[in-house]
Amino acid sequence: MIISFDQLQPGDRARVVAYRGGSTAYNRQLMSLGLVPGTEFLVRQRAPLGDPVEILFRDFRLSLRADEAAVLQVEKI
Repeated sequence: MIISFDQLQPGDRARVVAYRGGSTAYNRQLMSLGLVPGTEFLVRQRAPLGDPVEILFRDFRLSLRADEAAVLQVEKI
């Protein structure tokens, strides 16, 4: 089932399915970091007020703002 990134909680594992909206340049930047469709990641933690969110993928930790991460369509695994 495809969900939006903001529905994930710390400890959840998910897979990038697609990008929805957002600027093409920003989407390309995330893809250049390795967040291409098919990439699996772990939601490590959220800041106390919920923003930013830290994810772990390919032995790399990345912090994303909630509005930036909203472009990711994911599948919980």
